Order: sequence, then structure tokens, then C-alpha cells
Amino acid sequence: MCGTCGCGDENSVTIRKPGEENNLHNHSHVHADGTIHEHEHDHSHSHGHSESHDHIHEHSHEHDHGDGTVHSHSHDHEHGHTHDHSHDYAHAHAIEIKIEQDILHKNDKLAERNRGYFEAKNILSINMVSSPGSGKTSLLERTIKEMKNNFDFFIIEGDQQTMNDAERIQAAGAPAIQVNTGQGCHLDADMVNRAVKALEVKDNSVLFIENVGNLVCPAMFDLGESKRVVVISVTEGEDKPVKYPAMFSTSDICIINKTDLLPYLNFDVEKLKNYALRVNHHLKFIELSVKSGEGMEIWYEWLKNTLAANQL
Repeated sequence: MCGTCGCGDENSVTIRKPGEENNLHNHSHVHADGTIHEHEHDHSHSHGHSESHDHIHEHSHEHDHGDGTVHSHSHDHEHGHTHDHSHDYAHAHAIEIKIEQDILHKNDKLAERNRGYFEAKNILSINMVSSPGSGKTSLLERTIKEMKNNFDFFIIEGDQQTMNDAERIQAAGAPAIQVNTGQGCHLDADMVNRAVKALEVKDNSVLFIENVGNLVCPAMFDLGESKRVVVISVTEGEDKPVKYPAMFSTSDICIINKTDLLPYLNFDVEKLKNYALRVNHHLKFIELSVKSGEGMEIWYEWLKNTLAANQL
């Protein structure tokens, strides 16, 4: 269970390349010194646990009848026990904050390790974040198809379940690996570290990390990425940046997608930009339509310039 947002279970995370069908789950434990211990289990069975506790007490009574005769008899008494535990709210809240700080501290240490690896290998790592349905996967598909001769692309796909997106990306022409987070609502630095090793990302490449569709929890977790790109479609409200400020305040680029639908919607692009700049005045914008191709050249130019600057 994630102590920061209450999601997930580390034992439910799976990392697989398309075509790998098995029940192996890769488990990782972070020790106090930062060492990661990894092991795999084959989960092809389930466990059921049932416990019941009965407490029976035997009491023995003796009676002296005056003539020296002693009469002894015993009684069995069965007792049910209930326990009512109450906790001081302030104390519980302090423990919750401490757990959250510990988890984020461990994640940040691993993120720095990832960042150092990416810098040493000249890997431009881009954390793609958005709400569900914004068009992240479609954007990556078109980018790969049109620019795979200009870049070496590697893709980490994050979803709670299914291999669908990794299979789409691989069909588009780039190596991909799927991270299924189970009940988890975000990727973390450890998942990315393990996925990068399994994907065997090359030097001087572009690594896209498509995060789980969610504008809340992914904002809290540094993955060690070079850049964070938030994608929003014009089918969403203009006030998303002020509703979810953490995501927009931690992003470098905001891609406004599905601009081909603007003639049919009551959506004010300038209002969206103004809201976004309230929470992050450094944020840059790229308006595009994955479907029509309008604005895609601006996106590709940003990729070229960012990769070149990353390799200096």
C-alpha cells in the first residue's frame, strides 16, 4: 500500500515486454541503505486464511461438608472477547505524515540514481502525464511512425492492467515494455529503474515514460526524468491547471491536443494558458492535433532541440 496516496500493492506490479505471457511478478524491496533487493515469484495460486479463537476456562470448586468429606466439581466457561482500540487523531496523523515522507525520500533517492544513469548515457527521458483519454498513446504512436528514422525511441508504458498500449507502441515501430501497477495510480522511480534494465535502453536515445492516466498522484513522484510533459485535450475543461496545480507546476511543457475539435467545442485555449501560467509561469505550450497532424512539426522540433541540449 502506498503511504502517500493510499494506492496499490507493490506485490501486484508486473513488468513485461509484449509477447511475454507468464505469471512472474517481480518484487523489489528497498533497504535502509538504499540497496534494492529483487526477486520473482510465480503467482498461479491463491491463499485463503481463516482464523478463529475460542477461549475456554475451567474453574474448579471444592466444598467441605463438615464430616471431612470434600466434594469437588468443575465448570467450563466459554468467553468471547472484544477489544476496542481508539487512537488519538493527532498521533495517527503524525505517523501518516512520517510514512509519506519516508516513501517520498526513498523514491527521490532512486530518482536521483535514475537521473545520473540517464545523464551518463545521454538518454533524454520524458515523463508523459495526463488524465485518461488525452491522447498520450496516440501522440507517441504518430511520433514513432514519423520520426523513428531520426531518433532511437524506447517506451515504458504505465497502466493498471493490460498490455494494450505496449502492443500498440511496438506495432508502431519502437521497443516497449509494459508496467502494470495493479491498484496503483502512478509509476515510481523503482518501477522505472527496473523497466529500463529490462528494456535495455540504448545510449543517445529518447525514452518516453507514459505514466498512468491521472493528474494527481504522478505529480508527487520524481522518476528521474529529464523533462515532464503534461498533455491536455480540448475536450477537457480549461480550468484543469488550477484544479490540479501540482501536475502543471511540475511540468516543463504543456501539449494541448485535439485542436481539430475546437470548431465544435466551447473551449477557450487562451483561458487554459492563463490558468496554467498562474501555477507555473515557466510553462511552455505546444498546440497540436495528432489526428490531423497540425502542430506536430513544432513538437518534433522541440524533441530535436531538447535532445541536442541534453547531449551537450
